[in-house]
Amino acid sequence: MRGFGKSEQQFCAFCGRPADGSRRVVKSPTSDVYICENCVAACQTVLNDERHSITPINMEDVPSPKEFKEYLDQYVVGQDYAKKVLSVAVYNHYKQLSIKASGQSKGDIKLEKSNVLLLGPTGSGKTLLAKTLAQKLKVPFAIADATTLTEAGYVGEDVENVLLKLINAADGDVSAAERGIIFIDEIDKIGRKGENTSITRDVSGEGVQQALLKILEGTHASVPPQGGRKHPNQEMIDIDTTNILFVCGGAFVGLDKIIEQRLSSSSIGFGATGTHRSEESSMELLSQVTSDDLVKFGIIPELIGRLPITCALKELDRDDLLRILTEPKNAITKQFEASFAIDDVELSFDDDAIAEIADIAIKSKTGARGLRSIVEKVLLDIMFEIPSVKGKKKLVITKDIVNQKVIPTAESLLIDQKTA
Repeated sequence: MRGFGKSEQQFCAFCGRPADGSRRVVKSPTSDVYICENCVAACQTVLNDERHSITPINMEDVPSPKEFKEYLDQYVVGQDYAKKVLSVAVYNHYKQLSIKASGQSKGDIKLEKSNVLLLGPTGSGKTLLAKTLAQKLKVPFAIADATTLTEAGYVGEDVENVLLKLINAADGDVSAAERGIIFIDEIDKIGRKGENTSITRDVSGEGVQQALLKILEGTHASVPPQGGRKHPNQEMIDIDTTNILFVCGGAFVGLDKIIEQRLSSSSIGFGATGTHRSEESSMELLSQVTSDDLVKFGIIPELIGRLPITCALKELDRDDLLRILTEPKNAITKQFEASFAIDDVELSFDDDAIAEIADIAIKSKTGARGLRSIVEKVLLDIMFEIPSVKGKKKLVITKDIVNQKVIPTAESLLIDQKTA
């Protein structure tokens, strides 16, 4: 039988043709069966077609909005409203994909995606929400940065490079990427510099917003496979962005002042009734944002219209920071305790130390992002010395250590020395 036995002539077991100068064959590692290179290419084509075929999403396997929020609660403290908004948006995204793939639309009604805009001060958890959500998703997810984008033809990245990140997250499967989710961070950094139209090109501001319009709404975009700039002879990747859900986030520094100016009822002259807002009420100003406020900030109306869901994150208070330091699965204190355990150090933080770290973060106005830098600074000298000292050690971080009134040495932490 051809393809079997110990015959000198080698035949392909698929097409039955012999090996020659124009046809190479590969032997099976377990038997005397061969396959030629042409049949290998044909099999690869069949497998690619099967992989790229869109299969309906089984909604029974998709977490409900409540399950999405419960998962976010394990890693992100507070921001309940933002969690609900994201959970519902992602669940509706799955429903949209499931209906389109199965063709079970009701009459002429077509579900359209609802892109989301997250507003909130630095360190409030916008990026963390996106990263945590990605761990629970069953579709490709990518995080892009708007600060590197410029208008086509200028130094920087084209807007289409945002889509390349999603294609890479889908392992090159374009059909899977066309059903994915993209989080564009620092979207406020592309706001135009003033409310009035500039006579010069704003290549990293309004120009980028104009380029984002069709991608957010839905279009066939040409993406360079290696990133960078497009070239005339370069082979492009065509991707349809109609079913891609976009979540945009930004700090929007100064937007609260624009909102406060609109809401203010103060007047000039005798009998003026000035309104003084407390710090707590100022934190809730972003929740009252309107399209006009965003236009005054520098976002063009066309882009605002393509982000129908707007969600404001509140600034984290002291209680939130205390919980962030200890409660989440990936809490900062737990991370350092695990890291020190590798060097045989039993690390712990007392309540006064955690409270002092939170107070320092409040004063620096860096939000949750500043907590790590504070702990890093407190433990810097210890982390420098400890790896050189062998033996089991124990360290309790106190308020005085946080304030650097007491600087413990690595040798003083040795348990054997204390008991001796």
